[in-house]
Amino acid sequence: MNYPFFLAQRLSLGNDGRRMSPAVVVAIMAIAIAVAVMIASLAIVLGFKKEIRDKVVGFNGHISIYRLPSSIEDDNLISMDDYLRSTFEDFDFIKDYTPQAAIPAILKTSEDFKGTYLRGLSGQTAVEYIRKNLEEGEVPDYKDETQHNRILISRLAANQLQLNTGDKIDTYFISDDIRVRRLEIAGIYNTHFDQYDDVIIFGAMPLIAKLGNLPENTGTYVVVHVDDFDKIADYTALLQQKFNEDMAYGNTSSFYRTDNVLSQGRGFFSWLSLLDTNVIVIIILMMVVGCITLISGMLIIILERKKFIGLMRALGASTSKIRNIFIYMAVKISFIGILIGDFVILWLLFFQDKYHFLHLDADSYYIDFVPVYLPAWIVVALNAGVLLVTYLVLVLPSRFVGKISPAESLLND
Repeated sequence: MNYPFFLAQRLSLGNDGRRMSPAVVVAIMAIAIAVAVMIASLAIVLGFKKEIRDKVVGFNGHISIYRLPSSIEDDNLISMDDYLRSTFEDFDFIKDYTPQAAIPAILKTSEDFKGTYLRGLSGQTAVEYIRKNLEEGEVPDYKDETQHNRILISRLAANQLQLNTGDKIDTYFISDDIRVRRLEIAGIYNTHFDQYDDVIIFGAMPLIAKLGNLPENTGTYVVVHVDDFDKIADYTALLQQKFNEDMAYGNTSSFYRTDNVLSQGRGFFSWLSLLDTNVIVIIILMMVVGCITLISGMLIIILERKKFIGLMRALGASTSKIRNIFIYMAVKISFIGILIGDFVILWLLFFQDKYHFLHLDADSYYIDFVPVYLPAWIVVALNAGVLLVTYLVLVLPSRFVGKISPAESLLND
């Protein structure tokens, strides 16, 4: 029989041998609450960062490729030629790439007007992003030429101009001259990103190419999506190095410049990085609260079991053996608290992720619900960390066992 664990189990019970003592109950609940708060903090912050990151990426892509003019007479248009295609195909981390362009446009009704940019909706990643944020209507299939006169507008633009899905609106395009097209509203999207929603509408790239006199497969820049967001900076550097080397060796006559979403959305990502500090502070505070409660509970249990400790020492049990009994008991209490905290908070996070019953002010947070995102390895690591810290912290109060005199504890009782 494993005596330390057996005795720890008996010691955690009350005087009647069936109910846990109040000190044990308080310690378990403190650990459960601390673990639940830490997991919830991590899940909400990670979810918030993921949602904001996906919004910025949805409008900008991961990496943008620009062609620099080689002379005053040259333009900055970039064509998806064989060189660029082969370059992108050489890198396994590139998932999707597509030329992109936008043209100034004015949406005009009989009572109001709004200045916007008509941006091409191309590439599977961009289509899926807009479809995810679609409130009304549908995303047109721009491979069908009959769909080229259908556009997607934001909820902001729809409210300002009092437009609905299926309405048709005169749209003025400004390039070398002014052209007018009567376009149909195919759908209304809402990302709650007012900086983008207020100025961007989406349409077919062939329509933009026609209005801007652009050759086929040509745009003002190329949007590239990669397989790992955390490696965007490294991937950008690799692409730029490739372009520089090919230019130096004469493999291409064009100057290419790379940019990425980290610089394009620097303000948002700097803001998100501040949230990491808040999470660290919360985790430290919850760990301190849990440890203090557990230490207090352990000291109370030791004082309540002075007679037991004296008897064990009188029978020849070593101080280290008795200390281990109380440490095992405290670890068991921590483990129970962790299981309770995990069970409760993970169910709550599951329902929040599925039903979004906790809401936010989208005007302030860019999201209308509390987002949650929690990889399994984070839960495992956090639980393991709590157990480890609990064990290390309880080594010190367990030394109090050695200060209890067998004679005094037995005679006092």
